Amino acid sequence: MTITGATCVAGVIGWPVHHSLSPALHNAAFAAAGTDWVYAAFEVAPGCAGEALHAMRTLGLAGLSVTMPHKLAVADAVDVLAPAAAALRSVNTVVRLPDGRLEGHSTDGAGFVASLAEANVAVAGRSVVVFGAGAAARSVIDAVARAGAATVTVVNRTTERGEQAAALAGPVGRAGGFDDIAAADIVINATSLGMDDESTPFDPKLLAAHQIVADLVYHPLETALLVAARAVGAITVDGLGMLVHQAALQQELWLGVRPDTAVMRAAALRELDSRRRIA
Repeated sequence: MTITGATCVAGVIGWPVHHSLSPALHNAAFAAAGTDWVYAAFEVAPGCAGEALHAMRTLGLAGLSVTMPHKLAVADAVDVLAPAAAALRSVNTVVRLPDGRLEGHSTDGAGFVASLAEANVAVAGRSVVVFGAGAAARSVIDAVARAGAATVTVVNRTTERGEQAAALAGPVGRAGGFDDIAAADIVINATSLGMDDESTPFDPKLLAAHQIVADLVYHPLETALLVAARAVGAITVDGLGMLVHQAALQQELWLGVRPDTAVMRAAALRELDSRRRIA
């Protein structure tokens, strides 16, 4: 594409952020839709999120994605928060409103639920177990509760943090343990276990064929947990789906139109394959 003075610029801020797949995802979708938008990664040092938002206003950036370590700071710095972002006190998307105010959103959890829907998995009325209590886990806990989960059980190494995360699910949330896996309809790994190794958050022998097993890790795409789950006949959902759908929701907020998620996923897979070849 040809970049001109009329081109809308969006980007992602983080530290570090050079490894982000977001430019590949967003630029592929912009190109496929024929929109005059371009997306770049901006290295923003810890503690400088406020300055980044000031730059967004000054430079007229059309949209902003936010990754670690800035999600909490941006939540404090925007003018208004959407419901999920307010509940989590965390922002991964900044939208410029028509009146110039900046609105913070969190699309991570909704993106995860959308990735389940893409796999024909409905959350409403089902029992869910979530492993982890970090930022990613909290967004998932909030989202599956909003989607109508019957119960949301959080399993975490630290019980207190597990209880705090479970509170995001309201009356259907509680802290639990490994004994809760067998009764769950949907089991979600929202920890980093399995990233670049064969570790799993629990013994996969606890899984059964009737379950849906999701892993937020997407490097590797086929984690040891998903391989084991598929071996017992369970339905599996990989972590790339959440990444793609949370990005698609970002574009929908910026442009008012949902992009082609198949294009975005293909771009992400090409980028991951390229990185593997270089490594």
